Amino acid sequence: MDEVRHRDREGTRRRILDAACRLFAELGYEQVTMRLISAEADANIALINRYFGTKRELFAEVLAAQGRFPGVLEVPEEELPRRLAEYVADKLRSNQGGPVLTALTRSPGCPEIHEIIKDRVRSAILEPMAARLPGPDALLRATAATALITGAGTLRQLYGSGALDSPDREAVVERLTRVFEACFAP
Repeated sequence: MDEVRHRDREGTRRRILDAACRLFAELGYEQVTMRLISAEADANIALINRYFGTKRELFAEVLAAQGRFPGVLEVPEEELPRRLAEYVADKLRSNQGGPVLTALTRSPGCPEIHEIIKDRVRSAILEPMAARLPGPDALLRATAATALITGAGTLRQLYGSGALDSPDREAVVERLTRVFEACFAP
């Protein structure tokens, strides 16, 4: 009986997180309500409050569930500029926006989530990237690269998957690789 209850609990948590992720990505933070998440997840609001607390805490959990810049930074140092270029080129062409960028573009004046997003960018991209860079000014160089990554995400949010006019992915990757190499140069 405890195993079934535990499995149901985990299933309910997963449904709530999935529903919240979809809704935050689609509507932005300010437009999403706990009632909307409850309806989308087919879960009682009391369960959402018990598992996650406030909407702000649920949003933070959604961001944490996105992973740490999955697979992008886990390459040898010499491959990092190209891997980041591929990541950005693919994001610019993608039809899917993530909850972080959507929340930023759809809720720009919402101070409630700015600290969460700042912490997320710092812990998921900026600090791990700076830790990978040798030599002086690693944080400055990682900040320049992070600006490029987040700026590309904003461009994609504004223009959609047609943000790049170039049909040649490899040409875009090559140019972005050179830009990331310049960001990382000591």
